[in-house]
This record gives sequence, C-alpha cells and structure tokens, in this order.
Amino acid sequence: MKVLTSFLSVLAFNALASARSRTTPPHGALQVGNGKYQTIQDAINALKSTTEEQSIFIHPGTYNGQVIVPQNLTGPLTIYGYTKDVDTYTANEVTITAAGNVKVDSSDDKTGTLRVESQHFKLYNIDVVNSLGPHGQALALSANAPNQGYYGCSFTGFQDTVLAESGSQLYARCYIEGATDFIFGQDANAWFEKCNIGVLPAGYGTITASGRSSKYSSSYYVINNSFIGAAPGRKVTKGAYYLGRPWGDWARVAVQHTNMTDVINPAGWSAWGTGADAMTDHAAFGEYENYGAGAEGHRASFSSTLKYPVKIEAVLGNDYASQEHIDTSYL
Repeated sequence: MKVLTSFLSVLAFNALASARSRTTPPHGALQVGNGKYQTIQDAINALKSTTEEQSIFIHPGTYNGQVIVPQNLTGPLTIYGYTKDVDTYTANEVTITAAGNVKVDSSDDKTGTLRVESQHFKLYNIDVVNSLGPHGQALALSANAPNQGYYGCSFTGFQDTVLAESGSQLYARCYIEGATDFIFGQDANAWFEKCNIGVLPAGYGTITASGRSSKYSSSYYVINNSFIGAAPGRKVTKGAYYLGRPWGDWARVAVQHTNMTDVINPAGWSAWGTGADAMTDHAAFGEYENYGAGAEGHRASFSSTLKYPVKIEAVLGNDYASQEHIDTSYL
C-alpha cells in the first residue's frame, strides 16, 4: 500500500489544475468503435494517400490485436483516445492489447502491440499493452521511425516494453512499465518528460538499454522530471533495479531531476556482462539532481554526476518547439 501511495502522490506530474477532456472526435477524424470502423487497423488502412494531416479518434474500449502504422504514409497522422482528462494517462479509456512473442515472430520489432513505422506521428491517451509477461522479448510499442510524439499514454510489458529506435521522439506525461531493458533502442534521440516509470518484481532489473554503437551517433535517452518506483500494487525488492546497462559500446543515457525510490540499486548503473562483454569502456551514463532513496549511494565507476542538466535542445534539436510531432503543452 505504501508503494501505491507513493506512486499516486506523483500523479500531479500528469494533471493540470483543470482537466481538459477529449470525448468527441476532431473535425474530419476517422472514428473507431462508434462509427464506420470497428478496428483501429481498418481505420489506418482507410487513410488517404496525402501529405495533409489526418487523424483517427478511438471511442472507449479494449481493442485486441496488433496495430501497424505503415511506413508508406506520406503525411502527418495523429491518433486520439477518448478521455476526460487529456493531461494524464490515468483517465485513459482506450486500450490496445496483444501478446506478441519473439519466439513466434521473426524479430523483436515485430512483437510490438503498436508498431509505428511512419514519421510525423502523434499518439494521445491510449494504453498499449503486451500481455505476454515474463516469457521473453515482447514489445508494447515499436517506435521505429523519426519524428514521433506520445502524450498521456501508458505502455506496459515485461521485457523490451518500448523500442525507441530512431530520430526525434518525445514521451510526455506517460507511464512505462517493465522489468528488463524496457526502454531501449539504437539510434533515437528520445526525451522522456514527466513520466512515471513502474518496475515489476524481479531479482535483477534494468530500465534502459541504449544500443548506441558509435561516438558519432547523436542518440541520447534522457529521463527528465520523472518518477521511478514499484509498479502500482506490486512489491519490489530494495535495490533490485538499475537505471540502465549498455546494449552498445557507446551507450548514452541521462536521468535528471527525477524522484526514485529504493528500488534503484545504490550503484545506479549496471554492466551488460562480465569481462569483455561489460561494454562500459565508452558508456556515458549521467545523473543530475535526482532525489529520493534510490538516488543515494556510491554509483558505478563508469557513470558520472553531470555538472549541468542536459537541455532538451541537445536531444530534440534547437527547433524542437516548432517540430510537428512536438506538443509543447505537455512539457
């Protein structure tokens, strides 16, 4: 109960003083669940071939089966979920769920409940679930293209929950849950703002796995103004989790201004393996002004305390506020 109370106490991150609702579709939006289309995929398949912005509005309900936003979409797409409070995932009334499994599918990416392969994409107030559980790699989200934004959404899985793979990506006021490498990818510049990160019971767990493979890669994962603790209603062993481990030789992750409970190990960061497989020689793991019990302790020698916080411009670009997929009202 204490863990649940702690999590609820930080939900102020995800709510403004007066709630804004989205219970009716925007003008021109294709409607799912209470209109022409009964499945999300049917609505996506019905989109026009145009460079103009299009949108889909999803009425309340649980929608079973994988959803793919294909690469051949030429214009911006926004998908909205019905909600009475757009500023938080806690009021979401739309869920997409599937149980993709890397043992069955041909790649990790293809296990994703929601696979977004198109640029200029935004998702609002939808819960995305991979229900497989502790049985291997199984994505809730595969964000496999640049210029994507996720707002007031939740992503739940166990291993590899969110693949943030390429280009500029923003996750704001979202919930992300898992146990092993559950925020991962290779080439994305991903910023996580005012997110709640929930960890599941495990003997050893890792939140991020940066696959940055070269010092010339701009890839950077930054978790900012967020909260890390046990998933609501779950009991997690003290010190079982690490903020990240290097999936690539030049892994780069920063966690800053973030409240973390004692689920985080005093070392903070973990090697990938032992000996030559440690992959820590060039890792850039940094922290700045984190707080809470999990921010205390002697950190791993291959991590550092940053002199200054990472600026959002350094990750998303100096022009981030004018980028089509960035909704600054969530920052």
